[in-house]
Amino acid sequence: MSPPARTSPPGQPPARRPSGDPERASENGGRVPGLDAAPAFTLTRPPRLRLPVLIAVPHAGRAYPEGVTARMRQPALAQLRLEDRHADRLGVAVARETGAGLLVAHAPRALLDLNRAEDDLDWDMIEGGRPEGAGLPEPGQRGNARARSGLGLVPRRLPGSGEIWRGRLAPAELAARIEHIHRAYHAMLAAELARIRDEWGAALLVDLHSMPPLRAAEGEAHAPVLVLGDRFGASCHTALMGRALSHLDLRGVPAAQNRPYSGGYVLDRHGAPQSGVHAVQIEVCRATYLDRQLSEPGAGLPAVAAMLAALVRELGAEAALLGGQEGLRQAAE
Repeated sequence: MSPPARTSPPGQPPARRPSGDPERASENGGRVPGLDAAPAFTLTRPPRLRLPVLIAVPHAGRAYPEGVTARMRQPALAQLRLEDRHADRLGVAVARETGAGLLVAHAPRALLDLNRAEDDLDWDMIEGGRPEGAGLPEPGQRGNARARSGLGLVPRRLPGSGEIWRGRLAPAELAARIEHIHRAYHAMLAAELARIRDEWGAALLVDLHSMPPLRAAEGEAHAPVLVLGDRFGASCHTALMGRALSHLDLRGVPAAQNRPYSGGYVLDRHGAPQSGVHAVQIEVCRATYLDRQLSEPGAGLPAVAAMLAALVRELGAEAALLGGQEGLRQAAE
């Protein structure tokens, strides 16, 4: 039986089914405050995973409420620089080719950054500072430096561009974003990873992002087009990163490990290799799959998607090995 038809949230491009398989199921979750209860994210999976892998795309959302864009000083610039523009297209293509699960956020990073902790807040941008008894997080130490730099849970400013917003954010609006975007997304992510681990003996989260073009390091002929992050070994088994880097090296794909991006809150929260849940962040150079303005899909997108699909197959095969007999049995079927 085919899944119910999906419609895209207002402000979001038409939904693309992440598989040629008509049986691929989808499940919406959360909501975008101020956008007629549009879902904050969508999880899709085939009837049976071919790999113990869940691909997540947290920063490509484009479902902007009108009230939010009206408060932006430079909406087009802020959106372009905050979004992992069209990284969801890569995620869709990779999930289709590999048979992995896929979790795509529709809520944009401008509303709330899913790769930040709840306490990673700059309270100076909230009306009245931090209110008592409002269900909001206690001040924490996790990401104070990022919040002060302007890229906390709710981005405040962009380097070289200044303040993003006109005025301050109401506490009730912040609380709604945390509840219906952040907590809902991470609850679904954790539940799906647990389901995959229980079925396969291990689960791998591939947290997919895009990055501005990097410069080649001294002594290197090419700048990395991929940066793989594992929180310096804390978020996944070393065999996964070793297999990934060897695979890329054999194919001549310039890649780096943990520098300048080692992963963030998503990997800290969900990567638990001692419990059979592994997490890797992949940053893809935007110049490889977007146009010259780094705004729209470019001619290189299919090739980059194919390269990522091959990498995910390698990672998924290693994750199945880490799952032991159950994972190997599943992979062989």
